[in-house]
Amino acid sequence: MPDGSAVEGFEGSQMMKTSRRMFIRGAGAAGALTFAGSAKAQNALDAIFNSPRRGAWNDQFDAQSSASGGSVNSNQPILSPATVGYVERAIGDYSAIVAAGGWPVVPANKKLQLGVIDPDVEVLRRRLMISGDLSQRAGMSPAFDSYVDSALKRFQTRHGLPADGVTGRYTYSALNVSAPIRLGQLETNLVRLRAMMGDLGQRFVTVNIPAAEIEAVENGRVVLRHTAVVGKIDRQTPVLNSRIHEIILNPYWNAPVSIVRKDIIPYVRENPNYLAENNIRIIGPDGTEIDPLMVDWSTDEAANYRFRQDPGKINAMASVKINFPNPHAVYMHDTPQQQLFRDQERFHSSGCVRVQNVRDLVTWLLRDTPGWDRRTIETSIKTEEDKRIPVADPVPVYFTYISAWSTGDGVVHFRDDIYGRDGVEELQISTAL
Repeated sequence: MPDGSAVEGFEGSQMMKTSRRMFIRGAGAAGALTFAGSAKAQNALDAIFNSPRRGAWNDQFDAQSSASGGSVNSNQPILSPATVGYVERAIGDYSAIVAAGGWPVVPANKKLQLGVIDPDVEVLRRRLMISGDLSQRAGMSPAFDSYVDSALKRFQTRHGLPADGVTGRYTYSALNVSAPIRLGQLETNLVRLRAMMGDLGQRFVTVNIPAAEIEAVENGRVVLRHTAVVGKIDRQTPVLNSRIHEIILNPYWNAPVSIVRKDIIPYVRENPNYLAENNIRIIGPDGTEIDPLMVDWSTDEAANYRFRQDPGKINAMASVKINFPNPHAVYMHDTPQQQLFRDQERFHSSGCVRVQNVRDLVTWLLRDTPGWDRRTIETSIKTEEDKRIPVADPVPVYFTYISAWSTGDGVVHFRDDIYGRDGVEELQISTAL
């Protein structure tokens, strides 16, 4: 099957952008610190570096222990009272950074990586020190050594970037978002997090849209974390709250009218064998199958019919569909296009959410449903027969839009504001590059 724009998901409804106060104008231009000859700025930075809120990751600073950004990983859920507290502390830390003048702009005209010796490395060191990614013990040097390599990988991990230790265009863009704007992003997301507080349930699933990531949470801890593919900018995944009540193994896929109009009809016009090649049948109002040759493809007549894809390996939802009631008619599912999970920007769908390693999540969801252990699930999938399984104890699911959060120990995460809901153009890195 072609990309998700043609084969999966219902079109996510457009959401109203979150209103928020404007950020400080011109603060980015004043954000570069003048380290040489400014005792006042240095004293302010020392206070930031020595703040007990910054966590203890660098108390035992070692390049090997932090080489993969391991200290960034956490089983702390994004949706929890603890996260709210951590973000409040992060806002205090970033307020201090802003008051001290922010961080320097790193010149984005060179490829900096391990082994490089260049004056710009000193600017990079300063930038990473201020954000807490590099210990002051690493000192100042134009050499891109193992300490800078570890710190940059930590920074990249916190920003959802491939932790390769190389200053590519996405890394430079993330480095050079000013401190006042990052502070404002934290403040915006604190409001969102507070709005989600309450009884979320002992077991629940969170889909964080900007991070394109899924958390399965139990007893206040993340027990499973899945990479996701979410909606395109023009077919956005909606924010919603619901309960997962049904799992369908080997599902049929019924294309929504929006997909029929925007994708299927144009594909058939280009390739008359498209439907047969993809096991898609046309179903009339009375439930009978219609021969594609009887349809006038030069018009939108086909939109009056139902397009149903048979179960199987090339089905748009592959082996699994996860159902929950919602007014947007979206759902979570498997996909035959596993390569998309490796993309840095995973915004390819028509509103629904594709789940990597979805069978692990389904096994967890059906844990309390009698007769449906992992072996039974796998055996049923092999039959390629449509099977609906009611979830014995429906599990809450929350589709959220959190682009900045903290998991404690001074670790603050930021993501691209892919749908432009944070109100600042600089945070829409993917659309700007």
